[in-house]
Amino acid sequence: MRTNQFRAIMLVLLMAVICLGTMNAQTITVTGIVTDAADGTSITGCSVVNNRSKSGAITDVNGRYSIQAQKGDVLLFQFIGYKEEKRVVKSAKLDVKMKTDDVALEECVVVGYGTMKTKAMTGAYVAVCPIAMYDMDTRMNTEEYDRIQENGFKSVADTPLSTFSIDVDPASYSNMRRFINRGELPPADAIRTEELVNYFSYDYPKPTGNDPVKITVEAGTCTWNTAHRLVRIGLKAKEIPTEQLPASNLVFLIDVSGSMWGANRLDLVKSSLKLLVNNLRNKDKVAIVTYAGSAGVKLEATSGGDKQKIREAIDELTAGGSTAGGAGIHLAYQIAKKNFISDGNNRIILCSDGDFNVGVSSAEGLEQLIEKERKSGVHLTVLGYGMGNYKDKKIQVLAEKGNGNHAYIDNLQEANRVLVGEFGATLHTVAKDVKLQVEFNPSQVQAYRLIGYESRLLKDEDFNNDAKDAGDMGAGHTVTAFYEVIPAGVKNEYVGKVDDLKYQKKEKMTLKPTGSDELLTVKLRYKAPDKDVSRKMELPFVDNKGDSVSSDFRFASAVAMFGQLLRDSDFKGTADYDKVIKLAKQGLNNDERGYRREFIRLVEAAKGLEKTSKN
Repeated sequence: MRTNQFRAIMLVLLMAVICLGTMNAQTITVTGIVTDAADGTSITGCSVVNNRSKSGAITDVNGRYSIQAQKGDVLLFQFIGYKEEKRVVKSAKLDVKMKTDDVALEECVVVGYGTMKTKAMTGAYVAVCPIAMYDMDTRMNTEEYDRIQENGFKSVADTPLSTFSIDVDPASYSNMRRFINRGELPPADAIRTEELVNYFSYDYPKPTGNDPVKITVEAGTCTWNTAHRLVRIGLKAKEIPTEQLPASNLVFLIDVSGSMWGANRLDLVKSSLKLLVNNLRNKDKVAIVTYAGSAGVKLEATSGGDKQKIREAIDELTAGGSTAGGAGIHLAYQIAKKNFISDGNNRIILCSDGDFNVGVSSAEGLEQLIEKERKSGVHLTVLGYGMGNYKDKKIQVLAEKGNGNHAYIDNLQEANRVLVGEFGATLHTVAKDVKLQVEFNPSQVQAYRLIGYESRLLKDEDFNNDAKDAGDMGAGHTVTAFYEVIPAGVKNEYVGKVDDLKYQKKEKMTLKPTGSDELLTVKLRYKAPDKDVSRKMELPFVDNKGDSVSSDFRFASAVAMFGQLLRDSDFKGTADYDKVIKLAKQGLNNDERGYRREFIRLVEAAKGLEKTSKN
């Protein structure tokens, strides 16, 4: 009897110990805010890693994070330009203040499930960022970028007009960030300077009249060549509250081929689209088309109110097989047209690494396919994914020819920015086929060059040709373009002389003063989303020749200078990384979400990486 009692007591004690152990090992959701210890600003994109489970998270635009952990686990907080912080989990709430790291250290970059040492870098900061196993062997790098022939100076006497299509794509910036965050300088052709500049929003005046776009012009001293002037042309599209946006007919076109396997590819696609699903309304509808070796419909058009059904369809996606991208695009347009909403937003959202290899797969073939479909009234948003195999060249063609836009998603934070923070700008067009034409006054300007927009240049006669396709602007979008201007009478080395012609004589141009002190005139053409005939706007500009410019001007010009440094531009003049940092710091007053501070940290990292590459 006593023996039985003893056994019972021991059993109870054993169960109590087990229960206690289970309670102690219980997983909880740890949340908190990561901030800069010096000024208290939130840190966006900070990596949070559980040292035991190796699970990770990234802070959002407000510096907030959420991660699964157990009491006693150690969380590592890592971000470019800051000292690593370690914190023991004691409760479900854990805020962290991070200190900047000014010490030159030998850094370690995490690659897949292993590590590789970088060279000692003076003043360099390398972020720890997760990279798929696919990227561990650099010999497997098959990324493709189109060759960029940088714009040079044009003589106003010979070419008084400059014409181009606007570009609202931010893809080049986030792709550049991906390279720097993993300890590499990006290839020059991966840098489209206008996309770096247009990654940021600027405080331009809003349209007040019937036109959905307002033009703003500002000029100041060119920092990298002080004898020249720098002219900033800004466009601001009208804003539309989310609740007033028209109904959306969306088709998620998802690449599920083998090249999309991995955390930074299909897994990131699934997480990205779930963020968008959370913002859908009952009047919106979503269909899902997938493609690998062939294309198929994963989800028929479903109300945005049935979020669980859409999420479940996304969760079921797996990667494997070849890439029949052309077939997928064709099917997606069929579905979009089948569910077309008059006066609504009809759009395909393509998520891919661009590695098409079955059927229509060349850049030229894809261009022809898209050009046939774009007249349907269905717009195209292209979200680029992938590291090591990213085909930027093909992705760029699709976005430019498909009445759409292009973003590169390097992490969930960027997905949140594009699909949630800029929901209207990304998905809802307010002006299509937007073209700019600038006429320079030869009595004021000797020569000029457009900074960036090399793939967006148009013939002068295309400006008035409504059959010529151009870029679109979404609700609330801003667009910025810079011209470097050589004033009349300024000696320079850029406008060279050529030998006299042997077989014909060129008549010398005689300038007849018009009496105008205008530096230039900006002309803009656009179409309403449902119209085929364009409207023209026009704005003359007089340069006061001073340097009293806005903080936005200074920041944007810093970004433009950075782009030229990364490209090793022939026209970078006296530009250097310190000048970029100094100028960017003068434009931090419009930085609620921390993107501009992140830019400065990227410049600091690039400065260190360049020093390393030269050693």
